[in-house]
Amino acid sequence: MLLKAAINGGRSTAEHPAVPRTTDEIVAASRAAIAAGADVVHAHVLTEAGEQTIHPDDIGAWVRAMRAADPSVVIGTTTGLWTVTDHTERMSHVAAWPDDALPDFASVAFCEEGAAEAAQLVLERGMVLESAVWTMADVPALLESPTLHQNVRVLIEPETEDPDEAVAQCREIAAVLREAGVTAPILYHGYDATVWPVVEAAIADGCETRIGFEDGITLPDGSAPADNADLIRAVRELEAR
Repeated sequence: MLLKAAINGGRSTAEHPAVPRTTDEIVAASRAAIAAGADVVHAHVLTEAGEQTIHPDDIGAWVRAMRAADPSVVIGTTTGLWTVTDHTERMSHVAAWPDDALPDFASVAFCEEGAAEAAQLVLERGMVLESAVWTMADVPALLESPTLHQNVRVLIEPETEDPDEAVAQCREIAAVLREAGVTAPILYHGYDATVWPVVEAAIADGCETRIGFEDGITLPDGSAPADNADLIRAVRELEAR
């Protein structure tokens, strides 16, 4: 089972002191996550002020630092509209990501304006594409996108805070995608209270999954992990059972 480490997202160190925020911390956490059993790493780059960013200078600095530390680590980032003022700026930033410092993959959320165009740009820039849907309402836009069959995976990210509903939504959306002819691997992941039930459902359903501080800050028993690597090991332990 492919396991993605989502190591920071919008989490603050007030939520967990080990959330990686600086470039050096992100690099170290990425390497530790891979050593613990993750296959790929998804990270959000932050400005000096602590805001999430996809500015070309910041993306380039992070990718170069990661490549210098360990070029074997497969890394990706977001193209989320919350990192920019609007879709136009998103397109401008992604188009200007440095040719010599591109992430391996980038994520596009199909709940957002301009998602199909952003997905095409990711591929045109030579990166691997993964597309995300948050609710059933996002599915038509994904299915209509010209890049549908060029995804390395499709992420299902239920927004509900109810664990049973989150699992049910993952399975309902996955069934619709398969019925529509989507053949790419499907990845389930939750957030906070839904993290571990969704991870367990992914394992049971033969899907990919992800874990890390972006998604949750507790282990299956409710205790606090020391770091992202602890969360990765917990998933691999569940999988082994």
